[in-house]
Amino acid sequence: MRALVTGGGGFLGSGIVRGLLNDGCDVSVIGRKAYAHLPRSVKILKGDIRDIGFVNKSLENMDVLFHAAAIPGIWGPAEEFYGINVQGTENIIKACRNNQVRKLVFTSSPSVVFGQSSLEGVDESTPYPEEYLCEYSRTKALAEKIILKANDSNLSTVAIRPHLIWGPGDPHLVPRILEKAEKNRLVKVGEGKNLVDIIYIDNAVSAHLKACEALTPDGNVAGKTYFVSDGEPVNLWDWINQLLKRAGKPMVSRKISYENAMRLGALMERTYGFLRIKNEPPMTRFLASQLATSHYFNISRAKNDFGYQPLVSPGEGMDRLIHSLDPSKY
Repeated sequence: MRALVTGGGGFLGSGIVRGLLNDGCDVSVIGRKAYAHLPRSVKILKGDIRDIGFVNKSLENMDVLFHAAAIPGIWGPAEEFYGINVQGTENIIKACRNNQVRKLVFTSSPSVVFGQSSLEGVDESTPYPEEYLCEYSRTKALAEKIILKANDSNLSTVAIRPHLIWGPGDPHLVPRILEKAEKNRLVKVGEGKNLVDIIYIDNAVSAHLKACEALTPDGNVAGKTYFVSDGEPVNLWDWINQLLKRAGKPMVSRKISYENAMRLGALMERTYGFLRIKNEPPMTRFLASQLATSHYFNISRAKNDFGYQPLVSPGEGMDRLIHSLDPSKY
């Protein structure tokens, strides 16, 4: 099978690439860099998914596309998020049709159904909210809708919603927590009782590959969305403190109420927006909500429809992560 992975140099994308190679696939990736960390057998296609000509050329002779490219983060120009997440996805679909690609596996996000309130054990029937607190969630929701609408007898599509991907090699979540802890900039938001889903990198990769395998025009996976996770929500602040303790970093001691964090986030958003500051504010309304509310999901559909099962538990994943940070600690 000939597979193309957009965002193939990223944390999840690299994992999908390795999984495809292990399955004997010919793999190419779209990205903006050289990605020296990828195996030499991987063909690197440097370019921008907003360039339809480039995308169309890249998809020649491909059998399946894994679309994992997106702008990470929760702050930045709206047009940048829309260009990559929405227009880029539209280009991907057009190019799939032009090149008779039969399968498209899209990496979505549970944040597409997150407004501001807790989501506790909800399933895929949960509606999209009327308003979003950040452009990332809004544009990922628009992209997901485009992906699902595109599903037909010629192009089978599916959207996977992994939540907080973590593990060895994570360049975003874990390093950010550790860096903020070292600078004493971590603050517990809310009561600290909120439960959240996380997903270890191996589990996230497995979900994408299993969904792809089951994706056929006449199957029950095509045209659907799927929550995937480690299978058991964790107390967010207990998990963070466990990570900090085992990594030898100071644990979170300061706290702020959810209400005050929301007020602070709104103030910072206005200030950063008015001053056109590109750096992400220390607090936003979306971040405050994510840190204070519960958001965990029912993954029964993924288990039933394509046999998803977490390969690595949160406990085993933490052991592997700490070992990767400092082998002497394990």
